Amino acid sequence: MKNGEGAVDARYRAPALEKGIDILELLAAEPRPMTLTGIVNSLGRSHGELFRMVQVLEYRGYIEQDPSNEGYRLTDRLFSLGMQQPRTKNLIELALPVMRELASSACQSCHLALHTRGEMVVVARMESGEQLGFSVRVGYRRPLMQAASGAVLYAFQPDDTRERWEALFDPQPSAAELAAFRAHADSVRERHVELTPSKFVAGVTDISAPILRGGIAAAALTVPYLKKLQSSPSIKDTAVLVRQAADLISEQLVEGDSRV
Repeated sequence: MKNGEGAVDARYRAPALEKGIDILELLAAEPRPMTLTGIVNSLGRSHGELFRMVQVLEYRGYIEQDPSNEGYRLTDRLFSLGMQQPRTKNLIELALPVMRELASSACQSCHLALHTRGEMVVVARMESGEQLGFSVRVGYRRPLMQAASGAVLYAFQPDDTRERWEALFDPQPSAAELAAFRAHADSVRERHVELTPSKFVAGVTDISAPILRGGIAAAALTVPYLKKLQSSPSIKDTAVLVRQAADLISEQLVEGDSRV
């Protein structure tokens, strides 16, 4: 039986494809560009095995050389491909007009985030019309446990989905840290909005609410609230605006998505 299972597994292996995926996953996990030698050493393969693969990935636009050194880094090509999926395009198309109104009403920028491999990633943003503000670029990502939008995305998931996402956390949290995050997510679910000081920027308060599809968070709508000296909506008023905007997108998403 074992031999039979091994034979079946071998039929579906594609060594060249696996090498390419290994390179992409390695570069995705590295915060800094990696040289070819670094890639070879990290993957435990020979220079000859990966040299041609790196060339092809660069030629096809999936990786590029960093201008400041000889290292390679991912481009946004994979991200762009993912954004072409009808389900994601539909969500963004529905969200953008509401986000524009939110940015205008709150006098703050806002952004839309999805879950990917244990992290949140920003897929759309809307600048405010103010001369002074704070915004997050498209493609920005952080572990779920470190971001307001991550807590919101996690909070509105069934238990089995939460468990799958937890297995993707990197680094893995301690039992106490995970228990605290779960409890916090449950409180976010009760409030239906997250409001917390940014863990990365002083003076910014992240306000986030879920965009729901069938009761499950498909995305998180977030305002990185920057307190201004001139007259503008308060944090509490902005939290109300964020939740109302998220609810409005949720209503349209359910109506516009026949797969729900």
